Amino acid sequence: MQEKDILFIRKELESAQNPMFIYDSDGDGLSSFLLMYRHVREGKGVIFRYAKRQVDVDLIRKVEEIGPDKIFILDLPDVTQEFIDKAKRPIFWIDHHPIIKRMNVKYFNSLKDNPDSYIPTTQMVYEIIGNKEDLWIAATGVLADFAMPEFIDEFIEKYPDLLEKRMPIGDVLFKTKVGLLVKMFFFLLKGSTNDVRKSIKILTRIKDPFEILNQTSAAGKFLYKRFEKINNMYDELLNEAKKSATKSRLLLFNYTEKKWSFTTNLANELAIMYPKKVIVIARRKNGKMKCSIRAQVPIVGALTSSIEGLDAYGGGHPNACGSVIDEKDWDEFLKRFKGKVDELEGLK
Repeated sequence: MQEKDILFIRKELESAQNPMFIYDSDGDGLSSFLLMYRHVREGKGVIFRYAKRQVDVDLIRKVEEIGPDKIFILDLPDVTQEFIDKAKRPIFWIDHHPIIKRMNVKYFNSLKDNPDSYIPTTQMVYEIIGNKEDLWIAATGVLADFAMPEFIDEFIEKYPDLLEKRMPIGDVLFKTKVGLLVKMFFFLLKGSTNDVRKSIKILTRIKDPFEILNQTSAAGKFLYKRFEKINNMYDELLNEAKKSATKSRLLLFNYTEKKWSFTTNLANELAIMYPKKVIVIARRKNGKMKCSIRAQVPIVGALTSSIEGLDAYGGGHPNACGSVIDEKDWDEFLKRFKGKVDELEGLK
């Protein structure tokens, strides 16, 4: 981010009396919120869980309920003009997804300065707050979006027990303690509304990561125990998903959602396990197939062309994207998508 933008947002954040934070329900979104909230200790956070990931007028009721003087939208790819107009508050939108044009909003997107960059929202927010105390939260959030923090050497020096040296992103995420924190940040957002709210409230007060990892306080113990329970369910599903790996370039695993969604986490981990495959994890819910798609090569183009004309929508980052497809169109989508996958280069 440019220095003038960093200073501008920091000033707006620090002068807010009752800020409202709307953030994505993943590790990057949660970390972005935690960094901002812990910096000012004011306002309310709202997790955005809608599949379409579009902030629209459905949230106006929440705006009226909270009555914020400023709204900060974090790590969300779309905000409708109708929401902006009806919110009637200054809105600061910080994101790294494909750029969208909107009026009457302060929009900060890392792609504006470098269209080829991949800078998670957490990285941008960490620069904005300028607070080194929450380095561990910043690292967790950036890694949660499969990116290496620009400050990774500083993190290694301060937290060698979490990450002792530079290593490939897959090893960081699935073989280290900081990788365990990343997984926790995802999983603590699952469960009942009360449990999720309690977990986030605790995270706003945790002093250091070892309070959680070593369970040195009642708060840390609560978070760790919640994580363990959810992780056991995830491991069962992961073992089932691995059975779907064949000689095909496409690893497809679909399941009927019973309680919570693990599509993103399964797709991320399987993409590291099977780097020469395109991963499609789909959960069936209410007549829709909700997918997370990952690959070591750009795949979003294959997705968007495969859903064209279908009762579906989707998109995302080049190598990490998602889609929601009506069950009646599922077979047609798979036929198209498999054809696109067979044409991909770089998976040999």
